[in-house]
Amino acid sequence: MNPTEAELAETPADAIAGHSSGAEWLARYSSSLMGVFGTPQRVLVRGAGCLVWDADGKEYLDLLGGIAVNALGHAHPFVTSVIASQLATLGHVSNFFTSPTQIALAEKLLALSKAPAGSKVFFTNSGTEANEAAFKLARRNSTGSNGKPRTRIIALEGAFHGRTMGALALTAKEAYRAPFEPMPGGVEHIPFGDIEALRNAVDDTVAAVFLEPIQGEAGVRPLPAGYLEAAREFTSQAGALLVLDEVQTGIGRTGKWLASEDAGIVPDAVTLAKGLGGGFPIGALLTFGEETSSLLSAGQHGTTFGGNPVATAAALATLHAIESQQVLGNVRTVGEHIRTALAAVDGVTEVRGEGLLIGFDLDTDVAPAAVTAGLDAGFIINSPGPRTIRLAPPLILTEEQADRFLAALPVILQTAKDAQ
Repeated sequence: MNPTEAELAETPADAIAGHSSGAEWLARYSSSLMGVFGTPQRVLVRGAGCLVWDADGKEYLDLLGGIAVNALGHAHPFVTSVIASQLATLGHVSNFFTSPTQIALAEKLLALSKAPAGSKVFFTNSGTEANEAAFKLARRNSTGSNGKPRTRIIALEGAFHGRTMGALALTAKEAYRAPFEPMPGGVEHIPFGDIEALRNAVDDTVAAVFLEPIQGEAGVRPLPAGYLEAAREFTSQAGALLVLDEVQTGIGRTGKWLASEDAGIVPDAVTLAKGLGGGFPIGALLTFGEETSSLLSAGQHGTTFGGNPVATAAALATLHAIESQQVLGNVRTVGEHIRTALAAVDGVTEVRGEGLLIGFDLDTDVAPAAVTAGLDAGFIINSPGPRTIRLAPPLILTEEQADRFLAALPVILQTAKDAQ
């Protein structure tokens, strides 16, 4: 039988899932999915570049990028073609075997991070899994030079490293931790950005220090100048590992491959995910130098799906596109443009961030209402706090697209205030 015109117009996903309005989908969602995310704000069905459309046909400018994930926007033609080609060739092999894309991606990440000889990569499926692997790496740094055990791990107040149990122990927010206590032991949270507090905390009982160069979930808070250099000095003196969580800040988000580049230090480990796969799930733990890279040995950690051929092909394609299309320069230029313009908006009290990871504070507690008003106006933004808006758009966002949001923002903020 020949297909009908309606069938020809369907995407493959449409043909499998069917058609419903946004309200109908949400009713089905509430009866079939766990409520851990609350009620979704919209049902999205299609994307192209920095734009997405919902089930009712409304268009949105995506200024969140799946929370810093969609580095090249939606449905990037090169990335999608590479994924389809790889999946048609070899999809999954388990880690009893390897593939050319896995090896090539590991080599590429070590090169981009300027890793010294002896450095290695462990692939995961997400950022929390990368931090979970780093937590286990820290546990293996278990004995100090005096023979005493290293039982402490240091993280910062405001930190977010994930929600699996090890990563959750590193995460500071009490509301995330309390329902699942007791946490894995030994983690201490010290004041954010306080170099003297860090100096006092790090001694030969510390196995590792975990740091985000910019705390995303805490409202886009960059570490103060000199903090990473001090952390490297203190951890080196004590024999502790310095682990940098660049899950949100890495892979071009700040206009550099790693947000920590300017500090001029060599950490012991870096965790990556989010933008690495251009929307396809993948994470990575990079270990720097032979000594750190040998802490985890055969059988001490593993993953079924991590580093599979499709995920690593997607990441290679994403990195290639970022390089070949001069995306890092666009991140720096458009990010500076947005931050400068935001500082002049009435009701904005502070602007923070680097590249296209931007947080700005408001003069009243209307950020959640601004997210709702933004959606109604056709913009996807995020509120990590009652007075804070976070932007993490695709790295290909243009100044023209940014200006659409900036022009609409005063009305969005006023609508949010009127709704209170």
